[in-house]
Amino acid sequence: MSDLRDLYQEVILDHSRRPRNAGALAGANRAAHGDNPLCGDKLALALRVRAGVVEDVAYEASGCAISVASASLMSEAVKGRPVDEAEATFRRFHRLLTAERLPDDVGDLGKLEVFAGVREFPIRVKCATLPWHTLHAALERGDEGEATVTTE
Repeated sequence: MSDLRDLYQEVILDHSRRPRNAGALAGANRAAHGDNPLCGDKLALALRVRAGVVEDVAYEASGCAISVASASLMSEAVKGRPVDEAEATFRRFHRLLTAERLPDDVGDLGKLEVFAGVREFPIRVKCATLPWHTLHAALERGDEGEATVTTE
């Protein structure tokens, strides 16, 4: 188990040091801002959604390694996926971190399983889920303008 935990930490550190899909997104038609005042995490998320598919995603994130890594891995997980699939991934990821028992359907989260260890540190759950709640808000709001999400 120690080797697996080390691997998970390595993946989180890699994504926090070299976040994927970070930056601005030209032609975005969905956006949301996320804020975790307790930890200082901030996220500005932009999406381009066409024909029910998340064509592209970009974000500007500042905060702890868990929050930045979560945004990076989230962007990889939803880019190119149908909106309903992105929303289903959000729900499974949220259950992974917040359910009383480890859910049975965790196996289909792929790389996102690296965050399973965050369950042991409840204060960090908000750091890991902030990008996902921000994604959910952007998708749910649609073209109605920017949404704002806070963990408090």
